[in-house]
Amino acid sequence: MKLNIRAQSAQNLHNNSPIVLVHGLFGSLDNLGILARSLVVDHDIIQVDMRNHGLSPRSPEMNYAAMAQDLVDTLDDQQIDKAIFIGHSMGGKAVMALTALAPERIDRLVAIDIAPVDYQVRRHDEIFAAINAVTDAQASSRQQAASVMRQHLQEEGVIQFLLKSFVDGEWRFNVPVLWDQYPNIVGWQTLPAWEHPALFIPGGNSPYVTEAYREQLLAQFPQARAHVIAGAGHWVHAEKPEAVLRAIRRYLNEPAN
Repeated sequence: MKLNIRAQSAQNLHNNSPIVLVHGLFGSLDNLGILARSLVVDHDIIQVDMRNHGLSPRSPEMNYAAMAQDLVDTLDDQQIDKAIFIGHSMGGKAVMALTALAPERIDRLVAIDIAPVDYQVRRHDEIFAAINAVTDAQASSRQQAASVMRQHLQEEGVIQFLLKSFVDGEWRFNVPVLWDQYPNIVGWQTLPAWEHPALFIPGGNSPYVTEAYREQLLAQFPQARAHVIAGAGHWVHAEKPEAVLRAIRRYLNEPAN
């Protein structure tokens, strides 16, 4: 499946690999824009809407093998042989799944606040409740939608994040499929080891990448390095963008392995 994208050309002449930025659950291609605006100085940038999100096609299937294939199809459509992949949360898992499907297409891999594990926990039920309440209330504006969501969600940052995908009175993600396929999104099927350097960027206050997952992470990514961003939660790139960008640039400037 070819994904909806936003493509930007590097501002400087270069021979660097392009960077593909991959958002998380309930997101869109705008979500990693703060990284795109900095990295486009030296790299062509591709921002994608994942399936069932944004303006990309809808599908009843929502698992990481399918999402990884979408990324390959999008590379093919753009005539890109190899890219640097940076994914947040669900997007980070989709990028990790590429290591099993098409390892030859990966130049470098960055996973922001996600581990290659089955979390076996439902962290988004309140968000689903808020989203469905907006639909049931037939809200037509973001102001109305925000008012409804505040009855279900306490974090204003999460509400504003979700509102980016509320356009003309409709959600730009496929709520029924995301609900139905949620076990696949929080789940994981263990991959063969990927024997190349990979960068994991956890938020220091986030539960998504902890010492409890270290063994599983290193079994699948034995050359992984973690750069923990202190004082940040799950949306680490939005909370501490300069620290995230420094870690990414340091990793990209290392000699290839």
